[in-house]
Amino acid sequence: MKKFVLSAALLFSALAGNAEGISSPSGMVKLDFELTKDGRPAYQVDYKGAPVINLSTLGLELKGATSLMDGFKVVRTSTSTFDETWQPVWGETKDIRNHYNELLVELEQPSTNRFMNIRFRIYDDGLGFRYEFPQQKNLVYFVIKEEHSRFAMTGDHTAWWIPGDYDTQEYDYTESRLSEIRGLLQGAVSDNASQTVFSPTGVQTSIQLKTADGVYLNLHEAALVDYSCMHLNLDDKNLVFESWLTPDAQGNKGYMQSPCHTPWRTVIVSDDAREILASNLILNLNEPCKYDDTSWIKPVKYVGVWWEMIAGGKPWAYTFDLPSVKLDDTDYSKMKPNGIHPANTANVKKYIDFAAEHGFDQVLVEGWNTGWEDWFGNSKDYVFDFVTPYPDFDIKYLNEYAHSKGVRLMMHHETSASVRNYERHMEAAYRLMNKYGYNSVKSGYVGNMIPRGEHHYGQWMNNHYLYAVTEAAKHKIMVNAHEAVRPTGLCRTYPNLIGNESARGTEYEAFSGNKPFHTTILPFTRLQGGPMDYTPGIFEMDINKLNPNSHTHANTTLARQLALYVTMYSPLQMAADLPENYERFMDAFQFIKDVAVDWDDSRYLEAEPGRYITVARKAKGTNDWFVGCTSSEHGHASTLKLDFLDADKQYIATVYADAKDAGYKTNPQAYVIRKGIVSPKTVLKLKAASGGGYAISIMEVKDKSVLKGLKRLSGNI
Repeated sequence: MKKFVLSAALLFSALAGNAEGISSPSGMVKLDFELTKDGRPAYQVDYKGAPVINLSTLGLELKGATSLMDGFKVVRTSTSTFDETWQPVWGETKDIRNHYNELLVELEQPSTNRFMNIRFRIYDDGLGFRYEFPQQKNLVYFVIKEEHSRFAMTGDHTAWWIPGDYDTQEYDYTESRLSEIRGLLQGAVSDNASQTVFSPTGVQTSIQLKTADGVYLNLHEAALVDYSCMHLNLDDKNLVFESWLTPDAQGNKGYMQSPCHTPWRTVIVSDDAREILASNLILNLNEPCKYDDTSWIKPVKYVGVWWEMIAGGKPWAYTFDLPSVKLDDTDYSKMKPNGIHPANTANVKKYIDFAAEHGFDQVLVEGWNTGWEDWFGNSKDYVFDFVTPYPDFDIKYLNEYAHSKGVRLMMHHETSASVRNYERHMEAAYRLMNKYGYNSVKSGYVGNMIPRGEHHYGQWMNNHYLYAVTEAAKHKIMVNAHEAVRPTGLCRTYPNLIGNESARGTEYEAFSGNKPFHTTILPFTRLQGGPMDYTPGIFEMDINKLNPNSHTHANTTLARQLALYVTMYSPLQMAADLPENYERFMDAFQFIKDVAVDWDDSRYLEAEPGRYITVARKAKGTNDWFVGCTSSEHGHASTLKLDFLDADKQYIATVYADAKDAGYKTNPQAYVIRKGIVSPKTVLKLKAASGGGYAISIMEVKDKSVLKGLKRLSGNI
């Protein structure tokens, strides 16, 4: 690791008055800082010499005290540069470069004798800034009423957004001009188990924007620790976004004790959409890994007892005889089983056998534990104990059986948003996992929070999510949290946070369907802060065939479901459909079996938000590559060059593509498979159907006998 401190003259230029300017290492991104006439901190950002963020003020409003908004003077400024290359425990690439120039502005508010610093880090692909509060006698404990960080847009940009909400991100995206958000927001709000929309122009981060000049902007935050989640509220008359924090039950938005700092507010910028997807800015703004030993943290490919409940309409509950449950009093051995509870020993054994036969690491089982009869919607505190199985789930036998097959079971902890109850039982639950050899848990936070009045994205809950992760680490357990706050790069610091949901995932294909362009947007938005447990791999799009009471259709082709294992980056990937649906299409299922979940290299080959994404990734420790393309309802035609392959190696490619007559509405299961020899000179022409895509496995040839009878692939597929 290299670190340099350079003279100020090399890094920033003094402007009039209290103004300073600092550029990124290449000079592409430039930030100017100044104090306005009334002493307000303000900044503006240029990209390649043109403004992308107009002059925007900064500051915090405090409860019961003079605000940290204005009346400041600059005490001093200092600059430095930093350059390192670090290796993630798992990730899209083997190495990540962290190279920035930094400007620290130290401010004093003379009227109160209080001090506040603002730290800016400028990268070639954007910037981050945060507020810092040094230890001082006049600012020790303080309560944030609101943070007023502004992002003044330079025009009425195109935006890909979801409604601002304190409790859920599970919305379909809307594409519109900024000026159109107010008129569209109410219609963009769909029902959810817990939701609190706060403004007619409020949106969530990460938000993706595109200017009329073809510049892409992304606004988000990094390293969200001991603070409230930031949303953005749009002043649509002046086209200025302003931070809007999630409140607690009393309406307060943050409790601080100096010395302390806020999370980073981030701006990623490029005139190439592929560079937005490839950016590591948010990861780089997080602290290095906190764990000395990470050998127990492993990427996971899994199947599970889940889709037959989500799509098939089967119950998580063991019996229909109980209108309510009191865990310590209810004797399930005396209850009549409903006979269709999927988390039973015989059914789970079938999943274990399927996983073992096809090379999957783990089997998720939902509905294994007592309490599901009245788990939702009752504001119930003692809802689960996370250790007691239903009578039809033999936890000891099933774990021993799984281990004998080289497979693990994956634990499921649904909290029903009763967080106090979960923390009360967490240590016992993790110990049970250790006892039976579980090393990963899918947790959930469905419903309104207990403590009542708290929101999913408030400071108190954000502290809980991190507490669950760090406590799990003491037991060498990986965490995949659903309904938690959207990620902000904390997986760098705590890499056992191996997955999150925190967006509208595949389950909605069984409810009301996702918009066909959904998976062309998520990598630009939700995935900017960390991987998503999207649960792809659905092969049967007609949900009515799983559940006669459903008339829902999954808005995707089968070929695109394969592509999502590459385009939706995650070290945690589920083959979410039922084993019997995979057995109908074993030739296509081969790609799911083959595709890696950890990578040495990633190349974003094509990208346009809301239209298409094409990605090539090199599997960890191999010379094998996998390619995926996901398209919107408009489809997409690719001219794909394989020049990322090594010239001194031979490869066999297997292409899984939409058939000519495929389409997500009318013929989603129509696909073709082509196999042949490829090289760095190969150029393939492929078409993704409406709502479709394609996937390619490119395997290094180690035994030349496998080449016999194969022709070279080229041209139209």
